Amino acid sequence: MSDAIVVTATDTDVGKTIFSSALVGALDGIYWKPVQAGIEGGTDSETVRRLSGLPADRVLPEAYRLNTPASPHLAAAIDGVRVDPDRLTPPAVNRTLVIEGAGGLLVPLTPDYLIADLFARWKLPTVVVCRTALGTINHSLLTLEALRARGIPILGVAFVGDAHDENERIIPALGKVRRLGRLPRLDPLDAPTLAQAFAEAFDLGDFRG
Repeated sequence: MSDAIVVTATDTDVGKTIFSSALVGALDGIYWKPVQAGIEGGTDSETVRRLSGLPADRVLPEAYRLNTPASPHLAAAIDGVRVDPDRLTPPAVNRTLVIEGAGGLLVPLTPDYLIADLFARWKLPTVVVCRTALGTINHSLLTLEALRARGIPILGVAFVGDAHDENERIIPALGKVRRLGRLPRLDPLDAPTLAQAFAEAFDLGDFRG
């Protein structure tokens, strides 16, 4: 494998998939979501194919695609599937691989194995996607603490949402991490508008080794 970046978030529905789409498109890379829980209404991989502008063959299939929209350990139990963390190894590819986690960092993949345990095994640079809205300080700092406790390298924090100068200042300051940028709310949200917003808000050099 060349290089890889993990994208996690403070919790679900923060904007992690939208950010992942923008990042992998800007890097002209390859996208992989190891575990998808919930397929009604479309998967995150399908969203990335639509928003990244990448050819379909650079969005890799999930190792596990679970029907139920729930924590992966529960979705797997309901679907009658056993998630084997040993199967979840980043694939060898010839471009930058962007790996999107499922939900937040402490979401269980199995009854006794967390997403964080998987990331700790990989030891790949990780971006934390944070809301800008109320509650984000606590969730963001707890996520950063959990990453550090497991020795997972932190690339920085990326915000998604309306501008909030103080939240965007204090989280990187207290968390002792880089503020990578902020994706605003986009209407319309499509591949061209997302690519332009990412280019205006982020320095691609921050994501290259």
